[in-house]
Amino acid sequence: MSKYTTGEVAKLCGVSVRTVQYYDNRGILSPSELSEGGRRLYSDGDLGKMKIICFLREVGMPLGSIGELLSESEPASVISLLLDEQKKLLSEEISERQSQLDKLNELSREIKKLDTFSVESIGDIANVMENKKNLRKLRWTMLAVGLIAEIIEISTIAIWIVHGIWQPFAVGMPIVIAMCTWISVYYFKKVAYICPECHAVFKPNGKEAFFARHTPTTRKLTCTNCGHKGFCVETYYKG
Repeated sequence: MSKYTTGEVAKLCGVSVRTVQYYDNRGILSPSELSEGGRRLYSDGDLGKMKIICFLREVGMPLGSIGELLSESEPASVISLLLDEQKKLLSEEISERQSQLDKLNELSREIKKLDTFSVESIGDIANVMENKKNLRKLRWTMLAVGLIAEIIEISTIAIWIVHGIWQPFAVGMPIVIAMCTWISVYYFKKVAYICPECHAVFKPNGKEAFFARHTPTTRKLTCTNCGHKGFCVETYYKG
């Protein structure tokens, strides 16, 4: 079985030596053994685990969440779902780009046939560019509403502290609560989750979903189909 030093793992995974050492210090990826001189030595399994960690970091998952995910009894199931969702997203993006290219080529051919053309004759390009991912839109909407609520809260507190005027805070907080409640209800109506155990797409109980531990792409829930409890992959609900 192969053994890899910290430098070799870093090179094979495209990260710095300091990054590998940091993951060890955080307890996310520790070496299988130490040499007689105290050097870290990683196994093939450790190398594979590092590649998974690098992938999860690339898709935006925080290190703390990665540590929790890898400590699950069957992390491979959740990671497999994440990989499938990422491949699906990339395939959709490729298909979308190819569709755009096909339309541009078709438009270019048609323009060459005309002696003159108007702005209206290229209007289809705008429609092509509007094809965005529904889930990405939903997350940006939630982020925007959250930022507005945060601005209202911070600004009214600042006015209270600096000027001693509490009325804006009294008026602003019900608005903030209403905004956060609305966006939370709206968000959970628009998303569903994929169980890594039975692969069913399910809608969780609203209270459980709201208070569950979560990462940017997963949430720890109880599957309504098979009863499995663990991190489930978030997806856009088309129902």
